[in-house]
Amino acid sequence: MLAHLPGGTTLSAGTGSPPPRVLADVFARTRIHDGALVLGAALFTALLAQVAIAVPGSPVPITGQTLAVVLTAAALGPVRGMAGQLAYVLLGAVGLPFYSKGASGWAQVFGPTGGYLVGFIPAAFLVGLAARHGFDRLPWKAVPLFLTGQLIILAIGVSWLCVAASLELSTALHKGFLPFLPGGLLKAVIAGLWTPLAWRLVRLREP
Repeated sequence: MLAHLPGGTTLSAGTGSPPPRVLADVFARTRIHDGALVLGAALFTALLAQVAIAVPGSPVPITGQTLAVVLTAAALGPVRGMAGQLAYVLLGAVGLPFYSKGASGWAQVFGPTGGYLVGFIPAAFLVGLAARHGFDRLPWKAVPLFLTGQLIILAIGVSWLCVAASLELSTALHKGFLPFLPGGLLKAVIAGLWTPLAWRLVRLREP
């Protein structure tokens, strides 16, 4: 029999021990805490979205959003991480200036860059799921995980870009994929070093 704990964690009655935690499980004790974490993930993504660098010849800027996606997904786990990105996309769509350079509205979601926004949602779920299985605890596992999360976003974004901007795949790759690989690797390294450090700090504080 399984007992359900806040944040989607389950406790096995047979073993008396929960499955691997994510960072948020250390702090979240109630549904209110879970809701605050989801909102925090959306706000953090909106904040890093304002770090934007234009790419010549491309409608897609380099932003800090994907760093926020993988960090919050790993910290919150699959359900809360995905909910945080869904909240981010919806809050921006209804008019809050949450997207890159303060943009908002459904036109952004359905426009050429909308695939990247939509891609945040499955990427957050998959990164969070891997983190719940402990893949964010060691840098040599965390960096490939976070790079994979960003590649998922880029793959969905490029597919959308082909349709929304009527581009051939090769052109879309040059405008919406290849320029973002160096930054994606850098962000994966940053996140891959930060999360194991956060876990180390958590272990030091625990009895």
